[in-house]
Amino acid sequence: MDKTNDKGISAAQEPGYRPRTQAVRGGHKRTGFNETSEPIFLTSGFVYGSAEEAAAAFATPTAGRFVYSRFANPTVAVFEERLRQLEGAEACRGTATGMAAVYAAIMSLVRAGDHVVASRALFGSCHVICSEFLPRYGVTSEFVDGTDREGWKRALAKPAKAVLLETPSNPMLEIIDLPFVIDLAHKAGAKVVVDNVFATPLLQRPIDLGADVVVYSATKHIDGQGRCLGGAILGPKWLFDNDLGQFLRHTGPAMSPFNAWNLLKGLETMPLRVDAMCKAAHGVARFLEGRKGVKRTLYPLLDSHPQAVLARTQMSNGGTVVTFELDGGKEAAFRFLNALRLIDISNNLGDAKSLICHPATTTHQRLKPEERAQVGITDGVVRLSVGLEDEQDLIDDLKRALASA
Repeated sequence: MDKTNDKGISAAQEPGYRPRTQAVRGGHKRTGFNETSEPIFLTSGFVYGSAEEAAAAFATPTAGRFVYSRFANPTVAVFEERLRQLEGAEACRGTATGMAAVYAAIMSLVRAGDHVVASRALFGSCHVICSEFLPRYGVTSEFVDGTDREGWKRALAKPAKAVLLETPSNPMLEIIDLPFVIDLAHKAGAKVVVDNVFATPLLQRPIDLGADVVVYSATKHIDGQGRCLGGAILGPKWLFDNDLGQFLRHTGPAMSPFNAWNLLKGLETMPLRVDAMCKAAHGVARFLEGRKGVKRTLYPLLDSHPQAVLARTQMSNGGTVVTFELDGGKEAAFRFLNALRLIDISNNLGDAKSLICHPATTTHQRLKPEERAQVGITDGVVRLSVGLEDEQDLIDDLKRALASA
């Protein structure tokens, strides 16, 4: 049995623990074997003692009775509860990927004839959902420059059903004033969905700022070691009990129990990793700023960042990603990437290994050139996800590659 207090509540469930403790202990309920690590329930289904028990389980589903791993699974449930505690949300559901989380969150909120407002600076696939997929189902989408307060006012002066945004944005690290946009959205009748993947629940908690739903690609910082895919949706219990719960149950974007176990192990070390990576990212950004051959460097804590003051107000640290633009466009960017010896070229981020990519030809290549230009993604822009290597080794690698570019 797990340790419990006089009310029978697991020690991991008691309120008041700080994030680092929640990341290690949250949601863990030991089985009768008293295991140290969370068990993996790698099973598709569950058995019943009688036909009556099976009928009752399907008639009145509860969190304590699992019937099929597409609906819920004990290992996935521990991951969901741990992340829920970290985020401070009422409910959480794991999904197979981050994009499954985004799509499910939006589709559960809208119907044909509804209107969605989104920040223009979205991850490429999120942009495709709004610009290509939603219109197929009779849902209109409108894009707004994330830092344009008047643009948000105009877009949300009319009724809307959902607002989708990410802050900091991928890859240009644009910071959106969450309380301002959330207030406008709620007055327009919209629910606000925030992609918080760059900040993680450790650096920014959108629900505390008034957001309705938060989505993550757990593939990034939560796993943090390049092992598996996963996503998560967090928000109010009523949404999960109704539309979102039904959408997930019947469309099946379920998280694998094995992936959930990996993600639990990732959560245990995420506070330590993110803290170290933020420190190194800030150092790398200071090195790159004003460097010969670097046209501009973006990092939320740099004084030169356009929304530096807002970033310091809204986030507890600057994050693990540094974006910079090289003189010489695509040719210079490719020469620079190819000259790196330590940092790997990859489109992932939030990993223990430092990873770098050229957004215009990878993560955002589906966007039209004019759409990339609208959000500042030029052919010279590169996105660096800073990992856990020694900061000086990363700077030395960047210095060598800059000389080649």
